[in-house]
Amino acid sequence: MDERFAFLAEWYDPSAALLRRYQLLYYPKDGSVEMFDMKNQRTFLRRTKFDEIHPEDLFVGNRVNVFSRQLNLIGYGDQYTANKLGSKKERTLAMIKPDAVTKVGDVIQMIYDANLIVTKAKMTKLTWKQAADFYTEHQSKSFFNNLVQFVSSGPVIAMELMGDEAVSTWRKVLGPTDSGVAQKDAANSLRGQFGTDGTKNAGHGSDSLASAARELEFFFPSTTGHGPSNTAMYSDCTCSIIKPHAISEVLTGKILKSIIENGFEISALQMFNMDRVNAEEFLEVYKGVVAEYANMVDELCSGPCMALEIHATDSPRTFRDFCGPADPEIARHLRPTTLRALYGKNKVQNAVHCTDLPEDGILEVSSSKSHSNVMQEPHSHVLYLVTFCSC
Repeated sequence: MDERFAFLAEWYDPSAALLRRYQLLYYPKDGSVEMFDMKNQRTFLRRTKFDEIHPEDLFVGNRVNVFSRQLNLIGYGDQYTANKLGSKKERTLAMIKPDAVTKVGDVIQMIYDANLIVTKAKMTKLTWKQAADFYTEHQSKSFFNNLVQFVSSGPVIAMELMGDEAVSTWRKVLGPTDSGVAQKDAANSLRGQFGTDGTKNAGHGSDSLASAARELEFFFPSTTGHGPSNTAMYSDCTCSIIKPHAISEVLTGKILKSIIENGFEISALQMFNMDRVNAEEFLEVYKGVVAEYANMVDELCSGPCMALEIHATDSPRTFRDFCGPADPEIARHLRPTTLRALYGKNKVQNAVHCTDLPEDGILEVSSSKSHSNVMQEPHSHVLYLVTFCSC
């Protein structure tokens, strides 16, 4: 028999308002998938070749898109899969400190180069109390007050990283705690490149699985609340979304770096997953206007997105110009240095969404970043319009 990996998966059916559960089977030999309906005990999808799923996408907690259905992988379907794919997988907390926030593109690229993936991300501004609570284990140390003061002095970016031995791998990427030592002994590490000293050292990483669980819960609570609020300002801004195909193609870091190097300020950032109902609503202005509308919806709900609030002079116009024509082929001919020319594939998978009208900028920032709430109740249009300050 061909090797196969089995997962338990859930899909929210918006038409029936039901959460449906399946067994998802993946065959690495030919990249085919099969689905079995757990409730009705029958085959839902016969074994079919499907090129959009890759082995690295298969881990508990991830979302995968199978023929326009966004499936949440909630567990391993058998012990073989758990032993083969789950034994080394870890989650850890990575935090970019205030001194390196403008280097977020470089940092995310370093994360991907280390074979880790970003599964959650949020820019936030910690209060003194929040920073003190986060570093409570260092309360008796002489550097505690300076550390808390620094970490609460500006925005930070918290991320959940996933991968084989993620805790130790991320700490290796960070380098020695003292940036001076890092510059001598690990010049290519994050702290070696972007750190200044032992406090202003560019980044933080959990030192154990237990610490990772606590720290991830602090920023991305699994039970009640939403953790520290994000940094959206909702004024003089425009919205951009890095599309799922660009994230899966490991282009996030390069896109963020390009945005910052071209003089735009990223004043808020958050990863989220959008379901079909909300993707349709978010893109409704294009319905009946562009032939690719249905495919645009498919793309936007095919995997994780990254929403950005962008600030600049006349930001809707200047950033739209920087994104370039919607068709990357045209962009490559007419505007070869634009984001879509550099990173887009076609009119649907064109790397980034940007606000078309100035008056839409604030609304899109609000709506696109409320989707972590919408995931709780995908059918709720009230939650869809809740500002992302509640996330």
